Amino acid sequence: MNTAYTKRKFTRYSIPIPDENCILGRMKQHLHQSLQSSLSSGILILKLVIPFYILADILLYFDLLRPVSILFLPVTSVLQLPAETAMAITAGIFLNLYAAVAFAAPLGLSSYEWTILGVFLGVCHSLPVENAIMKKLGIGLLYSTFLRIFMAFLTTFPLFFLPESWYLGTGSGKDIQIAHYNSVPDMLLHSVTNAAILSIKIIALITLIIFLMDSLQRTRFISSYSERVQTSFSLLTGQLLGITYGAGILFKEAESGNLKKKDLFFIGTFLMICHSLVEDPLLFVLFGANYWIIIISRLSMACVAAFLFTRIVSFRES
Repeated sequence: MNTAYTKRKFTRYSIPIPDENCILGRMKQHLHQSLQSSLSSGILILKLVIPFYILADILLYFDLLRPVSILFLPVTSVLQLPAETAMAITAGIFLNLYAAVAFAAPLGLSSYEWTILGVFLGVCHSLPVENAIMKKLGIGLLYSTFLRIFMAFLTTFPLFFLPESWYLGTGSGKDIQIAHYNSVPDMLLHSVTNAAILSIKIIALITLIIFLMDSLQRTRFISSYSERVQTSFSLLTGQLLGITYGAGILFKEAESGNLKKKDLFFIGTFLMICHSLVEDPLLFVLFGANYWIIIISRLSMACVAAFLFTRIVSFRES
């Protein structure tokens, strides 16, 4: 028996066993790269979110929104809502949905009114911070502001014609209160502390999402459809978690050049109308809003608007 021949034959057809050290090394490198990407994206978001977070507490502490709310009385009339909801709409547009719900909670709104408020503010809320994030992605402030205000009214309009029987939700009775502070230093201390906790949450969640996305993109099947996957993943993240968290993924993909300008415009337009489909609507559902009306109206309008606006921009550029 030819020993040399047997050895060569065995070597030729043997299956290599992966080196565990090599696998661990690649995983560490992969995690390090994902952490770097998430940190750069997270820090960019925090520079936009944290100042507005503290500013919101200052505005609430000194009750500076109340004079501005007078300007939104015509909005309540168009939306067929009580005039008292003007303060809630003002807080939602300039601050966040938690502040809006806190102002609306004591008003005794019906299921219909909570649903209308949920759809309108679901599209048009936190404009200063979220439009600033979109600006970093190359989407102009004027376009972002006009789009969200216009689409908020347009998305709400069909709800006026739905049967009354669809608005029979009952709230859980849970109340959302605005924090009250004893002094300015106390307010600032709590604001900075909460902002720091928010920072940790943002960076941790973005790191997890980027690591998962990078892992998927390294597979053979996904890499062959990388452009579609990146667009879909960015949309899914924004829809589930909101613009603030979804933007971390968009920043990372924009910097790496994986998403084209047209893709960013489409995703940005879509997410400005339809994002955070889990947490945001549930705030209003607690008080009796119809969850499915909020979701379906925003999702369908986002699909139509993103498609049309993208086509219009592509036509003008061609």
